[in-house]
This record gives sequence, structure tokens and C-alpha cells, in this order.
Amino acid sequence: MQNTILIIDDEKKLSGLLSRIIELEGFSVLQAATGKDGLKLLVQEDVQVVLSDVKLPDVNGVDLVKTIKERKPYVEVINLTAYGTIADGVKAMQNGAFNYIIKGDDNDKIIPLINQALQKAQLQQRTFEQEKKIHSKHSFAQIIGTSKPITEAVSLARKVATTDTTVLLLGETGTGKEVFASAIHYESQRRLMPFVAINCSSFTAELLESELFGYKAGAFTGALKDKKGLLEEAQHGTVFLDEIGEVSMELQAKLLRVLESKTFIKVGDTQTTKVNLRILAATNRDLQKEAEAGRFRLDLFYRLSVFTIHLPALNERKADIELLAKHYLKEFTVKAGKYPIKLTDDFLRLLTQHHWKGNIRELKNVMERVVILADSNLLTPDLLPPEFNYVSTNTNALDLETVERQHIQKVLAHTRGNKTETARLLGIGLTTLYRKLDEYKLT
Repeated sequence: MQNTILIIDDEKKLSGLLSRIIELEGFSVLQAATGKDGLKLLVQEDVQVVLSDVKLPDVNGVDLVKTIKERKPYVEVINLTAYGTIADGVKAMQNGAFNYIIKGDDNDKIIPLINQALQKAQLQQRTFEQEKKIHSKHSFAQIIGTSKPITEAVSLARKVATTDTTVLLLGETGTGKEVFASAIHYESQRRLMPFVAINCSSFTAELLESELFGYKAGAFTGALKDKKGLLEEAQHGTVFLDEIGEVSMELQAKLLRVLESKTFIKVGDTQTTKVNLRILAATNRDLQKEAEAGRFRLDLFYRLSVFTIHLPALNERKADIELLAKHYLKEFTVKAGKYPIKLTDDFLRLLTQHHWKGNIRELKNVMERVVILADSNLLTPDLLPPEFNYVSTNTNALDLETVERQHIQKVLAHTRGNKTETARLLGIGLTTLYRKLDEYKLT
């Protein structure tokens, strides 16, 4: 792809000559006589470097630098002037100009300068595009649904994202609390800093403390050297504490200190460590009732619930099931390398009627399983797990034992014999899977 240079100058002869010189070096060149036309080309074309005269008919070229940087931050700007002043040069650099040079006297510097500016612009453009991809992957646009309950939750999350307020996300397991937390972070001013998520229910109280706060060497057996905790690793970023309702009372007191003073003490340390971070938390418990019952600190609850968002259960937003099912269908058919598969009306009807105890997570797992099992380009009700209570009207239908055996065989083939992954996809324990394999004499 050819690198593009934009010249903004109303002196046609000089602009034309400069354009030919630059084109001879292998660059693609665009020309504009005004700042307005230059900005239009900047938006329409893939420009890396701008050469802009300081005296333009409609705008000061030094001020134009700031506007260009706002539109496309990675583009580098070189200001050209017939009569340079120190004040203009300083202002140009403050506005983000790559350089500020005198016309005529510095003609021999143009090409080397363009090459230098181009290298910087290309590096910045790659970084910008990468950040754009990350933002797109974690933004609110990834939250699927048009029903009133989910759009209201997204609206609240968007409003609080731009602040630095602590947010408490409430909802059943599998409703997408971490997806919301991630979107809030990537829409905030901290988006370029770390996002650290931790499931508090996955650790013992002692291990969770050392994971969050870190420890000093010798703090306990096995602590051979100092270790940073996740709070310190997330410096200037966001920490997401999932299942906050599972944290011990002792650790709750230490988290309260972090929220109130932005300080904590590492395990085995005597000095305080200061952090600058935002805390988001989530739980499927009623924390207020837990606090009233003495199982959760009331003061911590009040600090966490400055801004509360309730995420609706899938059963509260049945209108979104078709959208979600089609989204996961596309994702898993691509992943499995299969041909396009369509949902039948009967299949969709059973999805809509089902009581989704596991919410979106359960729906996602179901769609992954049916894609694995599908032998045609249609998803039919017989592919659904037994709990969907589908009764086939096919007189040649196989008995339940044979259907289960074939089902396990297909999933095993898909995972290439990986028992742990097979059990996960089937939604059963590993011990149960081994018992079934032995029962059906499957290897």
C-alpha cells in the first residue's frame, strides 16, 4: 500500500513543485488549497503525513495542527512557512506538529523529514488500529439485545463509564456481569491502563488476600520473594471483583480501606502501598440483605453501591433469545469450520420456552453443543439436550440410551478425545462422563 502525503497550501506553483518532488520519491500525494478542503481529504483518505502552510485562506496552519490531531491522532504534521517566528514554532510543536520549517531555505530537509514523520505515523497508526480492535471487542456494542431491560442497563452503564465512580453490578450467574465491567472500563478514561478481573469465590480467604494485595518475602512458608498483588498490577486501571459477596469479613475491612484511602498493606509488610485505580464489583447475592443479616459489612456495601446496575436474567428478556442464538450460531459454525446453519422455527420455539437457569452462559453452551451435533444445515429440536423436553414424533426415533451414546460419541469426536472439554460441553461432571464411557463401552 502506497504511503500518502497531504499538502495543504494555496500557492499552486509551490504546491505543485513540492508534490512532484515527493512523488518522485515514491509517495502518493494529495493537494488542498484550504484547511477545510484539507480536513475533508484527511477524513476520506488514508493519510499518514500532512505538509501544511501556516498562512492559509481560511485558517492558521498552526491552529490546524490541533484539529488534524483531534481527527486522526496518528497523523504527523509538518508546518511550512515563508516567514517563521519563534512564537509560531513553539505553538506548532505544542499543538502536536512533527516539525516547523522555513520554505525555500529548508527544501533539502523535506524528504528526510517526511521519512522520519512517516515512520512515527506508521507506528502510531498500528497502535491506534490495535487499540480500536480492542475497544471494539470490549465495547458496549458487543452486548447483544434490543429488549427494554437490557437497553436500560446498557444506558446506565454508558453514563457511569465516563466517570470514576465505583459500580456494583447485580444479577444472576451467567447474565454477563464481566462483559459489562469490561465495557465500562474500555469506555472510561482508564481504557489504556490494565483491566484486572478476579473471581473472589475461586480462592480461599488467605489466598485471595495475597492475590489482591501481594506479599513480602518471608510473609509465609513459600514466600521466597516479594510479589505484587493484582491491585498494584492494575495501577491507574480498573479492578473487577466478581462474586464480592463471597469475601470474608476480615478481607472486606481491607477492601473498604482501599475504597476510602486508596491504600493497603501487603501480607507481611508494615508499610502502606498507595494505588490509583477504579473498582467495579459484582454479585448474584442481595448484599443489602446479607449486610442486614450480619454476613456482609454495611459500610462496604454503601461504598460499593454508589452506582448500582441490575443485569436482567435471560428469562426477563426472552425477546433477545433469537438474536443471541443467531450470534452464537454464527460464532460456533465459523469456529467448527462448518457450512452455514439455520435455526428451524421449532428449534427457536423451544429455546424461547425454556427456563434459562444459567442465563446467557447456558444458552451459549447449548448453541456450541448443537453446532457440534448438527449433521445438516438445519438446527432441529432433536439436537437439544434432554431438559428441553422435546418428544420426537418420528416413529423410527432411537431409544434414549442410544441417543445419549451417540451424543457422547459426537462430542468426544469433536474434542478429539479430550475428556475434560467433553464433560464441559455436555454439562456434566468428569466423574459422570467416565461412568457413562464405561457404561457404553466407549474409549
